[in-house]
Amino acid sequence: MVLLVAISACWIGLLQTSIIPRSHTWLLPIYFIISLGCYGLLMVGVGLMNFPTCPQEALLLHQDIDEAKEFLKRRGVDVGSD
Repeated sequence: MVLLVAISACWIGLLQTSIIPRSHTWLLPIYFIISLGCYGLLMVGVGLMNFPTCPQEALLLHQDIDEAKEFLKRRGVDVGSD
């Protein structure tokens, strides 16, 4: 909330002064939202690139899948040949 108030105060201050042309100042909130969206996408991308691999967990998951297939086969469900 404090950050929003600070950004709003800066924006209103820029509107009152003539440091930045008035036509550009009205677009600052849109630029800010676009910048936040780009930052969010960047953080998701970095998180995906650094996603840790867990070979031990993958083995456990594969075992659980095999157990589930065997359980379903005993119940008469066709689970395919995989």
